Amino acid sequence: MRSIPLGFSVSPTSINNSNLNFNLKKQKQQRQQQNQSFFTSSSTRVSRHELALSSLPKSGLCRASQVAEFFPVVSPEIVVREARLEDCWEVAETHCSSFFPEYSFPLDFVLRIDRLAAMLSGFSIPNGCRRTCLVAVIGSSVNQTFYIGSEDFKIGGFDGKFSLNRGYVTGILTVDTVADFLPRKGPLRQRRTGIAYISNVAVRERYRRKGIAKRLIAKAEAQARSWGCRSIALHCDLNNPGATKLYKGQGFKCIKAPEGANWPQPKTSPDIKFNFMMKLLNTPITT
Repeated sequence: MRSIPLGFSVSPTSINNSNLNFNLKKQKQQRQQQNQSFFTSSSTRVSRHELALSSLPKSGLCRASQVAEFFPVVSPEIVVREARLEDCWEVAETHCSSFFPEYSFPLDFVLRIDRLAAMLSGFSIPNGCRRTCLVAVIGSSVNQTFYIGSEDFKIGGFDGKFSLNRGYVTGILTVDTVADFLPRKGPLRQRRTGIAYISNVAVRERYRRKGIAKRLIAKAEAQARSWGCRSIALHCDLNNPGATKLYKGQGFKCIKAPEGANWPQPKTSPDIKFNFMMKLLNTPITT
């Protein structure tokens, strides 16, 4: 039986060395051509892939971020709005978990009830003054069209209306023109007007460093402008450098009290020292 090596054409006649060398060279040239065509097609595929990648927008967002924008459950929208009655408990929860995280049951529950009662009793403000509680909610929608209740009815700083898609409260802020913690003017110690005051800024721990506090402050400034205020002020804990940096980044400046002056401060523990900070509001010029 005659054995036939792969790749050789065998004839019944005898095979000499010259023919064998010629066939080997021919097969080698064919293999080189095949390899060259293979790598050429592979490079073509690679170049097309690189072209597809280069055609993506270079905006600093990865594909996952762009895809997440289409799924609000994965990348939910954060909406800053005025608080409503349905937000009361979550507002109290956000406040107490941020300012009193060391307390446990039952004292933490008592603090939440106390905070809830204080918020609901906030309707007793002086005549001509305003107070609004702002909340940053997640999982809500800007265009909410179905409400129950009326915007004209308010309890404290809360709107008396309900929504079917209210969202989850992640941050809170209170802004008012009561001026309890602003220095009085004149010998009669008259109440300051035209200055809004920010207090009770808190963001839940898992949602911090996401720009929520900045959005709350921006909304408070817009609210103060709508009230006709020319500036906005707040007190910041000296032992909280992160908050000080945040407010300075938003344009607030530290105001030093004159020597001998006794300016009011928030009523907290005597160990806490505050910086009084203020920002001028650029009210748009109306023609």
